[in-house]
Amino acid sequence: MRLLLFTAAILIFGNNYQVKAQEFKPSSTQFMVRGYGHSGFEYKESDGEKESTFVGSVFNPLFIFTHNDKLLFEAELEFAFEGSDLEIGFEYANASYVLNDYTTIRMGKFLLPFGSFIEKYHPAWINRLSNTPLGFGHDGIAPASGIGAELRGVFPINGIKVGYSLYTTNGPTLKDGSIEPEEAGMLRFNNFEDNNNGKAIGGRFSVFPFTNSSLELAGSFYSGTVGNKESTLYENVGASLYAVDFNYVKLLSGIKGIVDIKGQYNYSKVDDATYFELEEGETVPEAYTFENKSNAFYTQLSYRPTMAGSEFIKNLEFVGRYSTLNTPEESEWAEESTQTTFGINYWLSWRALLKMSYQVTNTKGGHDAAGGEVTTNGFFLHWALGF
Repeated sequence: MRLLLFTAAILIFGNNYQVKAQEFKPSSTQFMVRGYGHSGFEYKESDGEKESTFVGSVFNPLFIFTHNDKLLFEAELEFAFEGSDLEIGFEYANASYVLNDYTTIRMGKFLLPFGSFIEKYHPAWINRLSNTPLGFGHDGIAPASGIGAELRGVFPINGIKVGYSLYTTNGPTLKDGSIEPEEAGMLRFNNFEDNNNGKAIGGRFSVFPFTNSSLELAGSFYSGTVGNKESTLYENVGASLYAVDFNYVKLLSGIKGIVDIKGQYNYSKVDDATYFELEEGETVPEAYTFENKSNAFYTQLSYRPTMAGSEFIKNLEFVGRYSTLNTPEESEWAEESTQTTFGINYWLSWRALLKMSYQVTNTKGGHDAAGGEVTTNGFFLHWALGF
């Protein structure tokens, strides 16, 4: 009798175990750590003054978590030396959900697709040169990142791909000069709380006219209220920003290599406002206003002889870039600058390279030139690695 009961128990529990084993599915969640790092040496000479230094290593870890085929979370930190201090930056953190084959929604802090440089090309191992073009980057005249929500995707039309992005964020804030009088009228993009109830709205639309996607043409916009809601002078001040960009990458057998041509133009317009400046020795501030328009532009050409017979030559890349920056003429931060850069890179692998470049920057006005004109020559030797 005991033997019979024991045998029955084995059959019952064995069948249950088989059912559970058949129902078990491996987890679809995945966690990855990616990122990049870079460091190097820089030499600059301006008006007879020379400066040379090794720049501290910069480390940008990127964390990616996929909950399933539709839900993704990503975040990036930045660790960098600023003088003798370690600066920790929170580049972005957002969640994305795939609604369908043509639409993805994401929320959080994300790199804004205003143009293409910041979102696609600014990481050190992707950027072909050691610094960013004039007017681009964290201190530029256009936004780098924002906190909000976005719809984006790509869809085909008669064999042509069309990309789109529509987003809303807290938007930039207007510097009224109360804290830094010399920056009155500038936009502050790196804010985490909105200073008014009007959210900024932006978007980027691109088209790939060729079936091989070698060429992308795009236009962007970004606008909203930037004045503080608690300020009667500035509460209704708004800003409108626009950008156009292009990117062409093609393997050309005639010159036995890959040609990469890209560029972007940014334009910024802030509504007229009155600012106040206290002259030295005066007790009553003087009111002034100006036409608050700025623009920045860059174009870049690189060539890599990937079809050359020599392995060393194959890994070389030759790059040149020209950029400009113009800020309001009657503002305290008025600037007219041009920059020309030439570089030679050596690719150690598809995501690691050595970068050597020579750069000439001509600046009229701005903080560095102290209202005059100055020419700065620079030599840069950097390494960059993506992982």
